[in-house]
Amino acid sequence: MQVTFHWVRVQTFCYATERQDLLEDTLKELLGDIEFEEEITESEHGNTMMILETRITKQREFTDLFSKLGEGVLDFILEDMDNRVDEDDMFYLRLDKQKAVQGIYEIAHHGDVISIFGKVQAHPAKKEVAVKVMTEFIEGIRKNLPRSARS
Repeated sequence: MQVTFHWVRVQTFCYATERQDLLEDTLKELLGDIEFEEEITESEHGNTMMILETRITKQREFTDLFSKLGEGVLDFILEDMDNRVDEDDMFYLRLDKQKAVQGIYEIAHHGDVISIFGKVQAHPAKKEVAVKVMTEFIEGIRKNLPRSARS
């Protein structure tokens, strides 16, 4: 199988009103037993918040991550692939963080998200090649989803 990404970063913000342990459990459910970097920062309103971030670099990790997203999210990615990949071969996806805490993965169109972005391995490094690599990757995962992951 072709390697899909050079790397993928998964990042979310934990605000002062949120439980960091719950967000960490949510990310571990999505990514497996992976360590997170934690960075304390200040929000635009002056409140303290924690940035939780990790970087994955193995094809197995990429496959496991995208397999957990479910058929609905994978279908959305396929339908919107041209908007998910940019001219620098970067792939972008935002999941609703509050739904993810409940074990539901949905695309987010707001700011309270788990952000997934990565550098697609495209040779030559062109958007249309990256789109093709991602489309084949997502179609392969979708085809191999267990029935329980299908909507």
